[in-house]
Formats: sequence, C-alpha cells, structure tokens
Amino acid sequence: MGAKTTQAWALARRQHGVIARGQLLAHGFSSRAIEHRITRRRLHRVWRGVYAVGRPGLTRHGRWMAAVLACGEGAALSHESAGELYGLRIGGGGIHVSVRFPRDPSMPGIIVHRRARFAATCRHGIPVTTPVWTLVDLAGRLSAGGLEAAVNEADKLGLTDPEALRAALPGLGRRPGAARLARLLDRRTFRLTDSELERRTLRLVARAGLPPPLTQAWVNGYRVDFWWPELGLIVEVDGLRYHRTPAQQAHDRRRDQVHAAAGLTVLRFTHAQVTFEPEHVVDTLREVTQRLRAARIPLR
Repeated sequence: MGAKTTQAWALARRQHGVIARGQLLAHGFSSRAIEHRITRRRLHRVWRGVYAVGRPGLTRHGRWMAAVLACGEGAALSHESAGELYGLRIGGGGIHVSVRFPRDPSMPGIIVHRRARFAATCRHGIPVTTPVWTLVDLAGRLSAGGLEAAVNEADKLGLTDPEALRAALPGLGRRPGAARLARLLDRRTFRLTDSELERRTLRLVARAGLPPPLTQAWVNGYRVDFWWPELGLIVEVDGLRYHRTPAQQAHDRRRDQVHAAAGLTVLRFTHAQVTFEPEHVVDTLREVTQRLRAARIPLR
C-alpha cells in the first residue's frame, strides 16, 4: 500500500469511515482505481461522489459526515441535525445540511438549506453550524417549550449562554427565528432551569403573581431551584428521577431543616402536583407569598 493510499484511508478514519471522490483524486487515485475498489467492494457508494470505506454500515456520525461531503465544499450540518450533533434532545427526520448559494445539490435523504451566509465550526470532525446559528435556525421550527428547552440545554452543555446569544443576535440580521429567540431571551422574563419540570413550575410562579426568582442559586451551602431573597422564600420541585431514593429524601429533609433554622420558608412540590394539580401549586404560592409580604410590612 502506497503512502498516498495510507493517507487516504487515514483521512477516511478521521471522517467517521467516509471519503469523497475529490479527496481520493487528490490523494492520487485515478477514476479507474476508484471504480476498481467499488467493484471489489472496498468502497461503497453512500451518496453521489461519497463512499464508505471497507464496509457499507455507518454510524450516525458517519451518515452526517457523508451528507456534508455530498453537498460539497463549504457545506455544514445544520438545523435539527446540528442540534442532535451538539447533544440537544431534538427530534427530526432526514439529515439537514446548509450550503451557500449558488450550489443546488439534490440528494435523497438530505434536506438542503440554501442560504447566502452562515457561520460554521467543527464538532467531532464534522462541519456544523455554530451553536448560535443552530439555535437561531431551530427557533423558527420548534415549539415555544421546545425552544426554551434547547436554549437551557445548550447552556447546560457549555455550548453557549443567554448573554452570548443576546450579543450575537443583532449581527445576524433578519434571520428567520432571530426575533422569536430574542423574545425568549427577554431579560425581564427568561430564567435558566435544569428540567422541563422546573420550566412548568416557572409558569405557575408567574400565574401566582410572583416576580421572577433566582434559579439554581446557592443558599446556606445548598443549591436551590428557586429563590426569592426579598421574601426569604425557597421553592424546590422534586422530579421523578433524583428524589425517589431514601438517601436523596433524607438529604432533602436535612437541607430544608437548615433553611428553616436560618429563618427561611421552604415550599417543596412534587412532580405530580406540578403536573396534575397546578391550581393547588398556584394557590399555595399566592397564600404563602401574601403571608410573607405581610410579615415584612413594618408596624406603625
């Protein structure tokens, strides 16, 4: 095996088992040599001009890389596929790839987005739109709750954060989804949460007439879900996954006792209450808040 052949197969390994015809030609393969390897089943066509090396089966990353290569130079994974590559929990059929005008590729199984400009980077060796561009693209396609979940997940994964998103939006122009993302990131209402359960709770908090709380703040050495320092009020929500074991329940009771000893009020709601008894949660929040506010009014 010659040096160029070795380099070509090494490139394919870095590209999750796929290689483009142009890359093979650049490494010294002739068209005849490529066809010979296809006949001998050393190369397997994935899309026009893109081959799986050695065996036809590809991983998800291999399919993504093959789709980007099939769409030509400058293409990048985007939209739902980019979100999935980044680890955002987003469903979506087909493989989404963005290409710059004036290319007009047409590949079965690839959803091509033709656009004048977009920003791209690499993740796991695959060209992909940047996290900011990915979220803007998704903003026009996801439900309100889905977009909020995606922004929270992106922050949790260290991909970007609300401040970076706010700063980037003016430079994107009139992109579809940019205005919707800007509304979501309104400083007066947006708060980061760790879970859909907490997002539901925030909506109930708003219905109860409370101001936006601090989220995931540290109080008395413990991280709390929601915190109103001006009221001395902590609200915790117990999900199904992390609060079922006796050890976790004992830990929850201990920290509630620490907060109580410090003169704070702690309300703890269960998953079932937030999901199936929202009116009870809203009424409880209102009543406790009224009592706490009354207690803080100085007597004359």
